[in-house]
Amino acid sequence: MGIIETFKAGGSVMYILLICSICVASIMIERIMFYKRAGKNIDAFVSKLPEIMQGKDFNDLLLEVKEENNIAAMIVEEGIQAAIKGQNTTVAIDTAYSVGAESLRARLSYLSMIVTLAPLLGLLGTIAGMISSFNVFSLQAGQPLAITGGIGEALIATATGLCVAIFALVVHTWFAAQVDHLLTVMERACSHVEAEIKQRGL
Repeated sequence: MGIIETFKAGGSVMYILLICSICVASIMIERIMFYKRAGKNIDAFVSKLPEIMQGKDFNDLLLEVKEENNIAAMIVEEGIQAAIKGQNTTVAIDTAYSVGAESLRARLSYLSMIVTLAPLLGLLGTIAGMISSFNVFSLQAGQPLAITGGIGEALIATATGLCVAIFALVVHTWFAAQVDHLLTVMERACSHVEAEIKQRGL
């Protein structure tokens, strides 16, 4: 039985599982590109941040930070701009951190949903297939091959649902680790900026 025939044998649930798998793949590609931009040179930047900020005028520092294209630099930039404008720097830094954290976690909830939903859809497809098999069995006067063949096809939906769920789980776990790392680095950046602003008495 070919791929198309196997897909059709799984029933209508297979189309929903196909959509789920496409969603996982799309989210994976989008998030990989986003995390690559957000984390560009971020560890080296934050490690050198105290040295970069030391003794520099905030306007010059702002120009230098703007050259960095990562999520930690965005927080530093917001804190410096607030200090230049005489605004509450703690609020500005906390707000920038919250916005950054929200952007890092974006769409990960969809992966969590698919991890849970895909096996249930597969099970639903299998149950629907087994009901059809029993109906065929009753119509064919108790021929064993009628029901065993139908159950074999019905299990395709469960196997597909599990494969989609495993794929989504692996992707979600990998991204969760990326988010945790970036959030930790962002917190260090917040601490460095707040310490520098406090040291200057602003």
